[in-house]
Amino acid sequence: MISHKTLSSKKTSHSLRTKTMIRNQLLAVLTLSALLSGCYLPISAAPAPDYYYLDPQKDLSAIGRVAIMELSNQTSYPQISADVTESLFQALQKKQLFSLKIIRMADPAWHNLGPDAGSNLRAQTGFDSLSLEQLVSARKRLNCDAVLLGAVTVYQPYPNLILGLSIKLIDLSDGQVIWAVEQVWDSADKTMENPIKAFFQKQMCSDPEGLQKRLVEVSPLQFVRFVTHEVAQTLAYR
Repeated sequence: MISHKTLSSKKTSHSLRTKTMIRNQLLAVLTLSALLSGCYLPISAAPAPDYYYLDPQKDLSAIGRVAIMELSNQTSYPQISADVTESLFQALQKKQLFSLKIIRMADPAWHNLGPDAGSNLRAQTGFDSLSLEQLVSARKRLNCDAVLLGAVTVYQPYPNLILGLSIKLIDLSDGQVIWAVEQVWDSADKTMENPIKAFFQKQMCSDPEGLQKRLVEVSPLQFVRFVTHEVAQTLAYR
């Protein structure tokens, strides 16, 4: 025969489980609502990625003007380097660290750099091998304090999106590398799921219902935007 004490204990245990379940469900609903609305709940910061270099001795605020040299293309997709260069320009503009301009390969400013700097750019050896006089000359001709150059090393639009970049920011006062990034991003990589979702959550604040569809139908240009956003974010780490 079951005692009243045992029944009371079972009722109490059931009540606690019910309250815990309701609380957890409520927390899940609040979390999902916050994510879909673009209102983020406080989360611990992710560790800094290890695919970039940022010189701790360089003061980014001292760099007033940066010329982004159109990235070279090591892939079989001719348009991708222009698209990535433009997207990188827009992503860096949002950081508001320095003024920016793009120097296309067809731009006269590129060819006016002279044979040494011009050939170095095409070979992606950068300005770090130039003499001080050549650096001063390039600085005057481009009217900037630093240049960003590099290459699209890998690109695959299907079956899964893959984009590889190798870029570096060169200080024209001494030819030293201020910042460098070298990485391959693969949309099929499970570690990319959360960063991609976070990026599109921010983009879809005005249309939270479309978030899931957007995540499923990520286009090549959207993936480029995600990658260049991630690249620009590395400038926030010190």
